[in-house]
Amino acid sequence: MIYNRTLEATFIDRPNRFIAHVQIPGASNPETVHVKNTGRCKELLLPGSRVVLFDSENTSRKTRYDLIGVYKEGLGYINMDSQAPNAAVKEWLMNPDNPLFPNITYLKPEYKYGNSRIDFYFEQGESKTFIEVKGVTLEYDGIGYFPDAPSERAVKHLKELMEIKAAGNNAYIAFVIQMPGITMVLPNEATDKAFAQAYHEAISAGVKPLFLPCQMTHSELIIPVSGAL
Repeated sequence: MIYNRTLEATFIDRPNRFIAHVQIPGASNPETVHVKNTGRCKELLLPGSRVVLFDSENTSRKTRYDLIGVYKEGLGYINMDSQAPNAAVKEWLMNPDNPLFPNITYLKPEYKYGNSRIDFYFEQGESKTFIEVKGVTLEYDGIGYFPDAPSERAVKHLKELMEIKAAGNNAYIAFVIQMPGITMVLPNEATDKAFAQAYHEAISAGVKPLFLPCQMTHSELIIPVSGAL
């Protein structure tokens, strides 16, 4: 996942989930930007924080810039783009040198299952695998947590993965770690007990967790080919 046009700014505030106000160096007035993560991110988007913007160069948009990342004191750069994990996982799966999932013969993103869609479905010969992707941007004391707010959708996905596994397929929940130095991700029981319970049930039912640390800069988010934990 590569961003061709990025710049830094200073975060001012976030009136709602979708937009933020930032100050771009050299600009006379604050800029309204689109936030590419609808999570709370309250521990990240603090007044005065250094943030990274992607310049769409589309001046007809109401918000020309997308807020895609932030620097957190004591941790480093965190990618906040909620679309980046799926893009990075797709690149990772398509890499022919991927040791975990070699020889993929068919790959379908956004695969329709029941009344919803699973992020990835692929085949390796007769083997059929489903992967649901979750981005991780919440950290406490060196441990990543998901989700950062209650998510009925995430609970629904876990139940669907259990159904998929019970039908004889491979089922994974992949946590894409969008920040440095984190090698462990736990369900955020303090924030979402329903997800934590569903997660433990899913693991007991044979759904496998994948923890995918990323190499990242302000201009890229990449899952190393052998990076799964």
